[in-house]
Amino acid sequence: MNKLYVVGIGPGNRENMTLSAVNALKDSNIIIGYDTYIDLIKDLIIDKEIVSNGMRKEVDRCKEAIVLASKGNTVSVVSSGDAGVYGMAGLILEIISKEYSLSEFDVQVIPGVTAGNSSAAILGAPLMHDYVTISLSDWLTKWETIENRLHCAGKGDFIVVLYNPKSKSRTEYIKKTQEILLNYKSPQTPVGIVKSAFRDDQNSQITTLKQMVDCDIDMFSTVIIGNSNTFVDGEYIITPRGYSI
Repeated sequence: MNKLYVVGIGPGNRENMTLSAVNALKDSNIIIGYDTYIDLIKDLIIDKEIVSNGMRKEVDRCKEAIVLASKGNTVSVVSSGDAGVYGMAGLILEIISKEYSLSEFDVQVIPGVTAGNSSAAILGAPLMHDYVTISLSDWLTKWETIENRLHCAGKGDFIVVLYNPKSKSRTEYIKKTQEILLNYKSPQTPVGIVKSAFRDDQNSQITTLKQMVDCDIDMFSTVIIGNSNTFVDGEYIITPRGYSI
């Protein structure tokens, strides 16, 4: 059986990787991933064959991983966070389903701590009630679709977790997101911004929906916008679950 792991490495530090992820890397003789993610786990894979490349080469990486696995190698494809949340799991399975047969491969998806989860832990407890995760990247999703989802999240009073909020070439969507959500949420709604969660250059900020766009936000940031009950106490953002205290 052709063995292929799709591994979520979490934020990238050893302490926040699952034991299953560490064991999958140990069991593999070839590790494939984006350059930045490979660098995060380099101490775990010093004796492995490494295949890495840059951003927007996901299809190439997955196809190469499948070919290498089909030749008898045990291959791990790594994603930051969870491999099934904006990661490589779906693409691996989709390619095998269309171009091969899933019955020919032993694909094991290894879960990991998501950017939303790790950022929430740094901020306190902002995700204690229903929330949605929305990527602001329009590379694979039209902005019109993203915009509609933001309206729905606002109408539903969901906590909103934003991935890929801002890049050098895509600076306007975070402002548009703010404008949309201000139709449904108070300007004083707590907002937490975490950059590079649990990495050496970690930084976090607590602000409001009104002031959110004035903060330092980039592609390494995760933005968490509270619901109508979310509040701030000191350095913590707290969303009540609804218990009687």
